[in-house]
Amino acid sequence: MVRGLSKRFGSLRALDGLDLDVPPGRLTALIGPNGAGKTTAFACISGALRPSTGSVRFENHEISGTPYHRVARLGIARTYQIVQTFGEMSVLDAVIVGALLRHRRVADARAFALKTIEALGLGPKRDALCRSLTIADKKRLEVARALATEPRLLLLDEVMAGLTPAEGAAAVELLRAIIATGVAILMVEHVMEVVMPLAEHVVVLAAGKPIFAGDPRAAVNDPVVIEAYLGRP
Repeated sequence: MVRGLSKRFGSLRALDGLDLDVPPGRLTALIGPNGAGKTTAFACISGALRPSTGSVRFENHEISGTPYHRVARLGIARTYQIVQTFGEMSVLDAVIVGALLRHRRVADARAFALKTIEALGLGPKRDALCRSLTIADKKRLEVARALATEPRLLLLDEVMAGLTPAEGAAAVELLRAIIATGVAILMVEHVMEVVMPLAEHVVVLAAGKPIFAGDPRAAVNDPVVIEAYLGRP
């Protein structure tokens, strides 16, 4: 639960008064034009940035300003818009890194990591170096590494960017499977073909401020949202 979340960088107000709820087993989308403040919101929620004002509560814990590693321990994981992979590691080893958060014995972490990469279709590439993967597989790897931490809230930052239509369709089915396990997903996404069938609730940001919250089908017809994306006619 996010209430009144704001972040300033000097005189720049990158985020201004964001309210947000992400129920378990649902996908909530955070959308808006470039520079709207979406990634700043993710950074504040995940612990990478300390908010200037506002509250972030997760399962009765106030986590505003809590370091990222503690936020991860509580059950929040995220991916990044620019894929962050351990280039010289194997796919399996990279996912083991995530699994070690909950499984202290390496053998247990390895077993859980294997199960995770199989579920995400990366099993045949488990011994491949991360740097050798395609963009689509690198994005799957990011999701696998995040899921290996066994999160209850998953923050996905533009996981569809750069994918072909076929890869995007496969990613949509993957997201459906994750939602079905009861994980809450908050997703930043520009590909509306993904947002429309999956999101039950959408929040639109423009210049750091929320300008719409509600049904995604209503968002694409809202004149304020249209103006934020396209400008005044």
